[in-house]
Amino acid sequence: MKAAGAGKPGSCHLLRHTAATLMLEGGADIRFIQAMLGHESLETTQIYTRVSAAKLAEIHAATHPGARLARDRALLDAALADDGD
Repeated sequence: MKAAGAGKPGSCHLLRHTAATLMLEGGADIRFIQAMLGHESLETTQIYTRVSAAKLAEIHAATHPGARLARDRALLDAALADDGD
């Protein structure tokens, strides 16, 4: 990392892990990440890449039916409150 001039401490492994995780979070297909990392087994790539808790919460809020119902209910309550003013 020092020779690369990254300006931060770390290792090549950390750089690979971060790049793979960011690509996965950005929507890259895990098979492309697998090829980029040179893994023979997809299971290795699945272990190697972790999805951040924040991204998981974001996806849950956007797609889970219960989360959508709560969000829609809150929007409806806000709209009804605005009509009462």
